Amino acid sequence: MPDLDGDIELKQFFDADDLDRILALEAACEAHDGAALKLELDYKRSLASTRPEEDMVTGINEFFYMFEGELIGYLGLCGFGGAAAPVEANGMVHPDYRRKGVFSKLVRLSIQEWRRRGSSKLLMLSDRHSESGQAFLKGFGATYSFSEYEMVLVGTAGFEEQDVASDLTLRIAMAEDADEIARQNAIYFGAARSAQTTAEVRVEEALGFKVDPAQEAKRGMSIFLAEVNGQVVGKINLERSSNPAGIFGLGVLPPHRNKGYGRAILTKGVQKLHELGIQDVLLQVAPDNENALNLYRSVGFQETSTMDYFEYPG
Repeated sequence: MPDLDGDIELKQFFDADDLDRILALEAACEAHDGAALKLELDYKRSLASTRPEEDMVTGINEFFYMFEGELIGYLGLCGFGGAAAPVEANGMVHPDYRRKGVFSKLVRLSIQEWRRRGSSKLLMLSDRHSESGQAFLKGFGATYSFSEYEMVLVGTAGFEEQDVASDLTLRIAMAEDADEIARQNAIYFGAARSAQTTAEVRVEEALGFKVDPAQEAKRGMSIFLAEVNGQVVGKINLERSSNPAGIFGLGVLPPHRNKGYGRAILTKGVQKLHELGIQDVLLQVAPDNENALNLYRSVGFQETSTMDYFEYPG
C-alpha cells in the first residue's frame, strides 16, 4: 500500500490547540485498540508553561502528521533526569490511516532527533496488549528491555489512619539536596540498581540524573526527602499536574530497608495528595519488583495496564 502524502509538523512544545487534537486522537486510538498510551501530556504541558520566555528551541519533542487539516499521527519524545538519561518515545496513528507509512516517518524523524541530542538510550513504548505496536517496534530493530505496571488507587479515604512508622517525616527538597536526589535516583533507577549493588554510586553516574527541585516543583512535580531523626532514608516524588496524580521516584536507601519505611513514605505521600483535594493516584512499578508490588497492592493499588519498553540500537 503506498505511503500517505501528508504534512509533518515539528515542535519543541505543543500548544493548547495541539493538545486538543492529541487528546482527540488518543481517545480514538484507545477506543479502537483497547490499549493504553504513555504520552506524558500533563508533564509536558507543565514543562512548556514554566519555560523562560526567551528560551530558544533546543530540541524537537513533538512530531505531528497532518492530512487534509486533521491530525492523524503523533509521536512525542520525553526525557527525565538530565541529558544523560534515556529518551522515551510513544505515539499513535488514527485507525483509519494505518499501514500507510505514517508512523514509520515519525519514528525515523524521532531517531534523527535522538541521535542529534546524544542521549544515552532511546526507549520506545508499547502496551503489552497491542500486538501491532509490539510487532512494529520489533520490525524497526528495537529489542525488548523491561516492563512497567501502571497501578491506580481510586480514592484516598482512610489513609490518615494507616499504621506507619511515626518517626518518619517528609520534607520538601531544596536546591542543596540536588546531589542527594541524584544519588538516590542512580541507586534506584540507574546502573547501581541493575548491578544489584549497595555501594556508593559514582559521581558521574549520579550527575546524569541531577534535577533542580525548584524547577520540578514549578512543573507540578514536588520532590520530598524522607527523614528519620534528621537522617535521610529515602525519597518520593509527587506529581500534582496529572489526573490522576502520580507517585514517582519512591525509594528507600539500602541500609534502611525492611524497617517499614517504604510503607510510611508511600502512605504519607498519599496523605499529602489527599490534603490537596486529590483522590485518585497512579504509580508505575516493574513487574519483577515483588516487594514493591506487594506493598502497593496491600494499600489498595490495582494494576490497570502493562507497558513494555523497547530499546532502539545505538
